[in-house]
Amino acid sequence: FFLQMAISNIRYGEGVTKEIGMDLQNLGARRVCLMTDKNLSKLPPVNAVLNSLAKYGINFQMYDNVRVEPTDQSFLDAIQFAKKGEFDAYVAVGGGSVIDTCKAANLYAASPSSEFLDYVNAPIGKGKPVTVPLKPLIAVPTTSGTGSETTGVAIFDFKELKVKTGIASRAIKPTLGIIDPLHTLSMPERIVANSGFDVLCHALESYTALPYNERSPCPSNPIERPAYQGSNPVSDVWALHALGIVAKYLKRAIRNPEDREARANMHLASAFAGIGFGNAGVHLCHGMSYPISGLVKTYKPKDYNVDHSLVPHGLSVVLTSPAVFAFTAQIHPERHLEAAEILGADIRTARIKDAGLILADTLRKFLFDLNVDDGLAAIGYSKADIPALVKGTLPQERVTKLSPRPQTEEDLSALFEASMKLY
Repeated sequence: FFLQMAISNIRYGEGVTKEIGMDLQNLGARRVCLMTDKNLSKLPPVNAVLNSLAKYGINFQMYDNVRVEPTDQSFLDAIQFAKKGEFDAYVAVGGGSVIDTCKAANLYAASPSSEFLDYVNAPIGKGKPVTVPLKPLIAVPTTSGTGSETTGVAIFDFKELKVKTGIASRAIKPTLGIIDPLHTLSMPERIVANSGFDVLCHALESYTALPYNERSPCPSNPIERPAYQGSNPVSDVWALHALGIVAKYLKRAIRNPEDREARANMHLASAFAGIGFGNAGVHLCHGMSYPISGLVKTYKPKDYNVDHSLVPHGLSVVLTSPAVFAFTAQIHPERHLEAAEILGADIRTARIKDAGLILADTLRKFLFDLNVDDGLAAIGYSKADIPALVKGTLPQERVTKLSPRPQTEEDLSALFEASMKLY
């Protein structure tokens, strides 16, 4: 069993975005694609990038049509733009939706004869390894959530199947992630909260995932080694550190937009957790979140300026977390207990067999304190939806098989049912 760590170069600091024009100059970029979304295109982060591009005379075209929580159709639209533009470098300014869309555009523009499903994860797509060279991509995250600036993963909603899936390959990892905490100051409260929940689950899931040396057999060729390899000694360091930052700073970052220290730390925690889960992987919270997002009916979250109903990714992930960790704690209960302690539980008199309940209660209290919707029922689901939610989880083998405890369809039904109400 071997472990491979892959991460992007990362540059951090307040105002560091001003260097991006020089980076593109250093790359010798002649035609740059700048991707963002309609909301961000009017905000300071995009402005900072535009100023730097202008200062260094970079020739670029802007695509601001990225959809928040992208679909196969919105990916294809961006891919079309990228193919037409014949770009030699890409810049993504935004949250995970923008960065993921830009990764896909870069991939398919570099491989113009490929069918869309060629690189999409099996069993939905063909999951082919990427063998074409991609153009440099610089990611400038504006949320503190996905850690997409450090990972080789791009997620989208596959509309006809009503399920989220994605593309996972080290080849699509950004060349450079520019982590500028100034960009987090334009995030509204609920976006800070929901993106922070993604960091929380990235850290918890990668720390409790099936260990890398218990995963399926070693691939016959390193190009086939999955990006998500199971919990491992290197990812553990990043996951635990990110969890500690979330425990200390997430509530402050949500409650006070002026708290620069808290917002800067959450921005770093997002990248740290990305380094962790980008190599270890996530498991049930994420596997179950994809149908929760994909089957959304009418829910529109506060603070998201969108014209379609959506469940923000971090919210769809965190709503099942109490049920999931109560379920997985049978395996490696000491890791679950350690996580509960980092999140503020007093474990001095705790019994190891109660680890799952203790972590679940700690998470419930955490979510209650932050006014999170009371379970799946509060975002429009009922027991009648459980079979469809289970059916949407089954194709997510890339992540569900990393759960430390294998699960049957009945187990998944019970987990969805237990997540209908939290408090």
